[in-house]
Amino acid sequence: MKADDLRASILQAAIRGKLTKQDPDDEPASVLVERIREEKRRLVKEGKIKRDKNESFIFKRDGSWFETINGKDERCIDDEIPFEIPDNWTWSRFLNITINRDAERIPLSSEERSHLVKTYDYYGASGVIDKVDRFIFDERLLLIGEDGANLVLRSKPIAFIAEGKYWVNNHAHVLGTYDVMSLDYICLFINSIDLTPYVTGTAQPKMNQKRMNQILIPIPPISEQKSIISRFSAVDNLIYEYGLIEEADFNLRNRISPRLLQSILNFAIQGKLTKQDPDDEPASVLVERIREEKRRLVKEGKIKRDKNESFIFKRDGSWFETINGKDERCIDDEIPFEIPENWTWMRFGSIGIQTRGNGIKRTDTLDQGRPCIRYGEIYTSYTYSFAECKSFIPESLFESVNHATYGDVLLTLTGENNIDIAKSVAYLGDETIAYGGDLLCISKHGFNPMFLSYVLYSPYCIDQKSKLSTGNIIVHISSSKLSGILIPIPPIEEQTKLVDVIDKLLIQCNSVRLLHD
Repeated sequence: MKADDLRASILQAAIRGKLTKQDPDDEPASVLVERIREEKRRLVKEGKIKRDKNESFIFKRDGSWFETINGKDERCIDDEIPFEIPDNWTWSRFLNITINRDAERIPLSSEERSHLVKTYDYYGASGVIDKVDRFIFDERLLLIGEDGANLVLRSKPIAFIAEGKYWVNNHAHVLGTYDVMSLDYICLFINSIDLTPYVTGTAQPKMNQKRMNQILIPIPPISEQKSIISRFSAVDNLIYEYGLIEEADFNLRNRISPRLLQSILNFAIQGKLTKQDPDDEPASVLVERIREEKRRLVKEGKIKRDKNESFIFKRDGSWFETINGKDERCIDDEIPFEIPENWTWMRFGSIGIQTRGNGIKRTDTLDQGRPCIRYGEIYTSYTYSFAECKSFIPESLFESVNHATYGDVLLTLTGENNIDIAKSVAYLGDETIAYGGDLLCISKHGFNPMFLSYVLYSPYCIDQKSKLSTGNIIVHISSSKLSGILIPIPPIEEQTKLVDVIDKLLIQCNSVRLLHD
């Protein structure tokens, strides 16, 4: 198990009351919650905080959880409770155990900060991003990222404790708590859960104050909170040391792998990795089969006719392109490199049938049901191929979304950077699977699916995709922009040979871990 996975597993155990032994003599958490409510009433009376117009109170009765708003509208919330907790714990909405200080934040532009003496930490959504010559806060508070890709990708902690004198911009929520509640426990909890149900937007993910306030948090007795923090801190130090060893081992074994991988793929797509066989069926014949299959599907009414169908061919040593059989033009100035005689070129948009996925939210997924694949899983888990799905959706949703079958290639249309944009994988499983939004599926392409995945991750294609992408926090590319990229096409026999050679070379170079971790 990797260090990050081990940490996540221990965090999950901690917030479920499984990291420490429960003490039946501990004061029940319900008493702690009542003290917090009393403290809030006192602060409201003193004018230090405003009265909450939608104050929530959660309690257990007859084995079920109930919630009231301002003492009214009692309702059962068993369907919202994410997991079981010990008997002397309780649940609360995030709003009820924290004091929001967002109104005190002041953003400073990079231009404004450039003229300041660098003295005090300046916090953003993911931690310290600069220093300034003044401070807003001089106390221990909890900061939680309000926006940015990290809310979804979680490549670093989203919640962190700030101490001393510091400044916070408007990209991080600022939170205090009541004396009877541990700030460190709240921080640990936020870093342990999936926040996507509380996030809005995909291009610019954001967790606003209203949504954050609705988070359900399990509340242990205060003594138990302290025990959890103490136990986790001790374990986390060991995990940190384990992570350093893991990182050193990975760097040692994969020091040259990324560069070597790119070199291998670069040679492969230029026809320099294997000896060409003159008896192979020319790639132009493969292209014609693909075109014929598309004409058949159009005739049967299964797909629409491509109004801008590209066809590329070679004549008298030059490359030409026609659009729907017309407007012939020489494209020699667009050809990026030389390829073998029996290879050809295609525009990406002409390869197979390309269909964009539709809505499967993370909150739609189940532990069992019909198999599906989402953008986030390809981004974090799969490299070039997969056969089994890790997520499932209800039958009713499965029937309403798009599907992929064996040999289809899926691409992400969203990524954290230009290298990961349009990350491609070949689906090699037997079942029909559903696929979600921000994914483009290429079916009936006629290629070796693994070769198509490899060529799309080559240095050439990465460079082409990076030129076409947009966005800063999360990078996007449209399928229409992708469609114009020139793709080198070997004969089908050569594609299979290249896949075998690439796989063997990577194994010999100890790169299996890089590809399939």
